[in-house]
Amino acid sequence: MNLKVYILALSTVAVGLVELIVGGILPAIAKEFNIPLGSAGQLITVFALVYAFAGPLLLVMTSKVERKKLYLASLFVFFLGNILTYFSPNFAFMMAARVLTAISTALIVVLSLTIAAKITAPAYRAKALGLIYMGISSSLVLGVPLGILISDAFGWRVIFLGIAVLSIGSMVLISMFLERIPGENTIPLSQQIKAVGSPKIGSAHLATLFMLAGHYTIYAYFTPFLETELHLGSQWISLCYLIFGIAAVSGGAIGGSLADAIGAPKSIIIVISAFAFVLFLLPITTFSMAVFIPMMIVWAALSWSLAPPQQSYLIQTDPASSDIQQSFNNSALQIGISLGSGIGGIVLNQTGSVSSVAWVGSIIAILALLCAAYSISRPAIARSPAPFHK
Repeated sequence: MNLKVYILALSTVAVGLVELIVGGILPAIAKEFNIPLGSAGQLITVFALVYAFAGPLLLVMTSKVERKKLYLASLFVFFLGNILTYFSPNFAFMMAARVLTAISTALIVVLSLTIAAKITAPAYRAKALGLIYMGISSSLVLGVPLGILISDAFGWRVIFLGIAVLSIGSMVLISMFLERIPGENTIPLSQQIKAVGSPKIGSAHLATLFMLAGHYTIYAYFTPFLETELHLGSQWISLCYLIFGIAAVSGGAIGGSLADAIGAPKSIIIVISAFAFVLFLLPITTFSMAVFIPMMIVWAALSWSLAPPQQSYLIQTDPASSDIQQSFNNSALQIGISLGSGIGGIVLNQTGSVSSVAWVGSIIAILALLCAAYSISRPAIARSPAPFHK
């Protein structure tokens, strides 16, 4: 594998941390700024929302800029955003800093994927892209539990200082090892939006959106859930996040195997149905750790099991626009995270019950199931649009 791909993957670890790590330290942030927990959760909501819209838009706006230069500029903005977060005097300032890091993160992830595809031989391209995604997923496995431990020992601000230091390391490595890559014309944004116009494809993206919304309705507030429902301390909470992360990453392999065995459409229906059912049962299992932990593992695995069959389904549905659909599906995922964490915060503020948040998440997951069933039941697209050339 090309060394440069590993360097790009390391960069995605840093940017993945900045989005996901906040979920584990929400209580500490809320306490310092003297705000409700649900309000602190909007740090996740706003980040995901900005990320979703900034990615496609910035890619079009910067299409002609030399890639290495753009990557380094994005990393610098990311560094600046984390430094500002570290020094945040109040919640509004921190929110503005999060917007800055979300914008740069969106561009860094897209650039990592596109550059990895360009510098890798076709025979190894899929593996290279998988490595980039592993960089992001590894931040889920390690970032949140480590973040909780660091926050308890040194305070939550140190985490963002550490992420800023990681971004400096990425800038050095990119400067040393990545060659200049010229920019090029990309797909006009209007054509990208038009490609999602089919009810069959549009409803598939909505299934992804509502699936992630249902997940993040409770996952964004997983720390207070564990504190209030199971009365766990920080070390146990950190361990739960670690177990959750490992199970979640394994869920991708499970979803892929299931899709290969029974086909993408059936896999999508099974995964979303099981996910909605598990979310409903989750609060009922908190009477015993021996019952809760296995249920949590199933929830975690299902939360990532949808991606492989969904990607396969989109490619099968309209191969000519599959690249565009993958991009929009990623945006749908981020909007789902934003929507879910936002709804979870509202429910938590209104009811004061984290159990209620899980049940609302289950209802949202049922909406994902309805969208998926609608998409699958639509007739095949008669004529795919002509392939776009980047």
